[in-house]
Amino acid sequence: MASDGTCQGVIALNMEDGTLHRFRSSQTILATGMAMPWLRVPVFHSRTWSLFSSTQLVYMELDVSSLKDLEVKVVSLKTVKANVLWNDMLQLPRILHQRCCLQIYDNGNSGRSWCRYASFRRPHKDHIYLHLNHLPPEVLKERLPEISETAAIFAGVDVTKESIPVLPTVHYNMGGIPTNYHGEVVTIKGDDPDAVVPGLMAAGEAACASVHGANRLGANSLLDIVVFGSACANRVAEISKPGEKQRPLEENAGKKTIKWLNKLRHSSGSLPTSSIRLNMQRIMQNNAAVFRTQETLEEGKVDEKLCRNSDLIETIELENLLINASITMHSAEARKESRGAHAREAFTKREDGEWMKHTLEYWEDEKVMLEYRSVHMDTLDDEIETFPPKALVY
Repeated sequence: MASDGTCQGVIALNMEDGTLHRFRSSQTILATGMAMPWLRVPVFHSRTWSLFSSTQLVYMELDVSSLKDLEVKVVSLKTVKANVLWNDMLQLPRILHQRCCLQIYDNGNSGRSWCRYASFRRPHKDHIYLHLNHLPPEVLKERLPEISETAAIFAGVDVTKESIPVLPTVHYNMGGIPTNYHGEVVTIKGDDPDAVVPGLMAAGEAACASVHGANRLGANSLLDIVVFGSACANRVAEISKPGEKQRPLEENAGKKTIKWLNKLRHSSGSLPTSSIRLNMQRIMQNNAAVFRTQETLEEGKVDEKLCRNSDLIETIELENLLINASITMHSAEARKESRGAHAREAFTKREDGEWMKHTLEYWEDEKVMLEYRSVHMDTLDDEIETFPPKALVY
């Protein structure tokens, strides 16, 4: 980033040989996915994330169920026609709704129902059991082969005879880098809440074009990358010219990044990356996942610690995760209402008068800074009428 706030490219670390490369570009598009600092996420722990100013990180979706102790997606309960769940105290089985009902019950409420039923608040009693052996073996083989195979390979469970230990996982971030409908990154500058950051765009889960609101809609993950990825390409074609000369880089371009990288490389802390990451994940899972209270959120804010470690690639990613975790915790504590995936125990109602606005989060001088920007309620033309906000009820 230049001193005037213009993005002029990226500095990239080649994970294969450790070399640094500087790419200069008039337009940079971030499509890196999103940070998942919780303990239960259906992704590998080593992947890349972006970090810029962000918005709406307070909202995360609980969707699929993963195998206990493994980051392996086994099933979305919406795909199972009939199933039985019980917790580790072997209470009476609970028959969940048929498939048609599950499809209209939003993921946040589904996940919270799971957790309450499983008594998640007891230390490490964090899972329930998916019971499928009431279905005939031929039905499991024909209709649910992936679930059967995954359970057998990763959990050693024969679903025709045994139950699968599962738990809901954090699946999708509705928030991300704030953008307009062109995919251009926006920030607050003076009285302008939609000031474009020149040269920088974002699409996919890394971005937040505000199509989700507080709940993820099923097709919107595809929309995020396909529609707004295309919008980015169209915008680049519109504002850039072939052969256009790029502005020269400033004399100190990239030095701040190299200084930061060397600080991580030569750190001499006693804690390994894996230990810090596990501690962060447990704090996020216990304090800012399904159940959010004033006490747990404030406790989570106190527990934040930045990494000082030597395992470079994972440490770089861990620092991004820690920053995102800190931002999520602070923005969740500040938003004193319940809306979609953000459920506060003491503030159970949605408060449109106070909180119908985006939270814009910054990380500056190792501190979280929060600002707010209004929600665009009008469509871009007169072809479609604006839908007024409405509570999700059953």
